[in-house]
Amino acid sequence: MNRYIALQKIVELGSFSKAAEAMGYSQSALSQMIASLEDEMSIKLVNRFRTGAKLTLEGKEIYPQIEQLIYQYDSVQEKTKEIKGLETGIIRMGTLASISAHWLPGLLKEFQEQYPKVEFVIHQGDYTSILEWIKTGAIDFGFVNPKAVTGIETMVLKEGAMLAVLPEKHSLATTDEAIPLEALASEPFILLEEGHYYEPLEAFQSIGVSPNIKYTIHDDYAIMTMVEAGLGVSILAELVLHRTNYKIKLCETTPPISRTIAIGYKDKASLPIACKKFIELLRSHLDELP
Repeated sequence: MNRYIALQKIVELGSFSKAAEAMGYSQSALSQMIASLEDEMSIKLVNRFRTGAKLTLEGKEIYPQIEQLIYQYDSVQEKTKEIKGLETGIIRMGTLASISAHWLPGLLKEFQEQYPKVEFVIHQGDYTSILEWIKTGAIDFGFVNPKAVTGIETMVLKEGAMLAVLPEKHSLATTDEAIPLEALASEPFILLEEGHYYEPLEAFQSIGVSPNIKYTIHDDYAIMTMVEAGLGVSILAELVLHRTNYKIKLCETTPPISRTIAIGYKDKASLPIACKKFIELLRSHLDELP
């Protein structure tokens, strides 16, 4: 293959001496490589002149196939590098608590079975911190709400409901009907700190009311514990409420509130191969994920 690449360099630079210098060969060695190739093909490929070197008529006819061969060789080399990178790669992701608890365990297990040498570095945060980590390069990609981020690319994955969370014996929890946001706004409200964007606050604002915020906390499970203790009410993603045994009541709201989950990254094309493979696995399981 080096002989074909040498011929390509001679054509590109129009000179044996310039091509030899560019490739780190002596001019004599380069001449021998081309002569060997010509002998093998039984075709004169290059004419040499005082002013440089040019393809012969026969050389011009076969050169497009030689270029294609070099391209295919480069593609094989690149794919080999990708595979090696995947075997020893590192996936750096930013995630939300609900994703960490209910999406990642099964996905990580399946991915590690396929690529056991890939390492994961997982940062758990909120929309604001995950966005900052993506922009600074601390992570390769993260789970975000596309409405909460700017300056990055996003790929929408799934839409999920958000539910009112109340103490089990709360007066608003006596029926299974949806609870008006106006009624929740008058109760002591425990706010989940999600950075500069929080879907329930947007919903309250859309109907012209403000919740009575008593506590602001950065942990969904701590909020459920506080609601259970009767310290207030909250609104959390339905996803994080899976498989919990807190003594709380979950109710839909009116108007309903939803959360869009997407993957965010600076540039999809520049993602490491290991990250691309993990995202492919994630997307293949979207219908099964809660």
